[in-house]
Amino acid sequence: MRTRVGILLTILIGCGSLAMAGSIFPYKYHVETLPNGLKVILIPMESPGLISYYSVVRTGSRDEVEPGKSGFAHFFEHMMFRGTKKYPGPVRDSIITSIGASGNAYTSDDITAYYLNFAKDDLERVIELESDRFQNLSYEESVFQTEAGAVYGEYRKNITSPFALINERMRDLAYDVHTYKHTTIGFEADIKAMPQGYEYSKTFFSRFYRPENVVLLIAGDIDVGTTMALIKKYYGDWQKGYVPPNVTPEPPQKGERKAEVSYPGRTLPILTIAYKGDPFDAKNKELVAAMLFGELAFGSNSDLNKKLFLKEQKVQFLSPSFPMNRDQGLFQIYAMVKKVEDIEYVRDEIYRTISEFQIKPVEEKKLNDLKRRNKYSFLLGLDAPARVTGVLARVVAITGGLEAIDELYATYDVITPHDIMTAAQKYFVPERRSVIVLKGAQ
Repeated sequence: MRTRVGILLTILIGCGSLAMAGSIFPYKYHVETLPNGLKVILIPMESPGLISYYSVVRTGSRDEVEPGKSGFAHFFEHMMFRGTKKYPGPVRDSIITSIGASGNAYTSDDITAYYLNFAKDDLERVIELESDRFQNLSYEESVFQTEAGAVYGEYRKNITSPFALINERMRDLAYDVHTYKHTTIGFEADIKAMPQGYEYSKTFFSRFYRPENVVLLIAGDIDVGTTMALIKKYYGDWQKGYVPPNVTPEPPQKGERKAEVSYPGRTLPILTIAYKGDPFDAKNKELVAAMLFGELAFGSNSDLNKKLFLKEQKVQFLSPSFPMNRDQGLFQIYAMVKKVEDIEYVRDEIYRTISEFQIKPVEEKKLNDLKRRNKYSFLLGLDAPARVTGVLARVVAITGGLEAIDELYATYDVITPHDIMTAAQKYFVPERRSVIVLKGAQ
């Protein structure tokens, strides 16, 4: 069995010319845009007989700008499995099972993605099935209403998690007007009203499920010419019609926001501290430095984690979440605190750590070690078609292509300890901060 290190060496040696050219992404890839605006990214790679196929819709809960209609991006992920007149849902499911394919879908704030992993011999069948449902989705109102009920059931199940509850409250607290104010599944009142949204759902499909707003990301044992010919055959008649939403920018926050949340069940207290960041831009040194800062200050190898988790055993875990977002996202630090009386202590230790990074440059060795780990972790995650497409899908949704991968790691390379200090001074200040403490039933 090939080891992960062996796979990494194979990638680096086999793609040495790309690395020498300054590119971290190790595979050559082909990009082509059809006349109707559909972008196709093909990544041939050594994976005998295996293919991973992503349909990346550049729409997520961010795009739900109409009042009362939050949650429709996620809801539509469900509806896309209902099939078409040619291939109704059960028929499509039977075909997918018969060819031994595996797949699913997911929705987030900036993306809705559909994926299938299958054998090379079934490429044309998969292209036919996927192109059909993206162009010809069909469902009756009764089916729509049934699925809407299922989505509300999903919401009620999810909200029983203290992490889902605190995430919902944090978004509502941190944002005033931007659509990041609601979670991907939507506001509860909007979800409950979904069964009455049948006609609206059809307009949602016609606005967002258009070729200019979708990117096909296909990796594995593929021939570029053959694959492109099939895509043109099955997607070429897909009509344009994407209508971009008018997403209202979030105004500058003017002061710290705080809230307490009561959880009806039993749980350890959870402290979440969030700071508003910037829209993702791989060339923005301050933003990229902030992403590195999150791991340096609060990651598993950080001094604070060693202190609070290992030495003092004050927390069940300490974890940063510094995601890439199309618009102004949140940098968040989570801590599950073992005792209620230690919440303020843990909070103050987080603030103290931020202050230290703001006035004292991080050790250059620590910064370089983190850069190296990030780079090797990224490369090790590219050892199979499904892992390649999975890693790349969000970047494709946010930026529209793969160029940001090389741009991001090029920016990582030039970040200095002073840049980390500057980023900490810019983003991690009280006027950008929202704080929530969740406590369970006693």
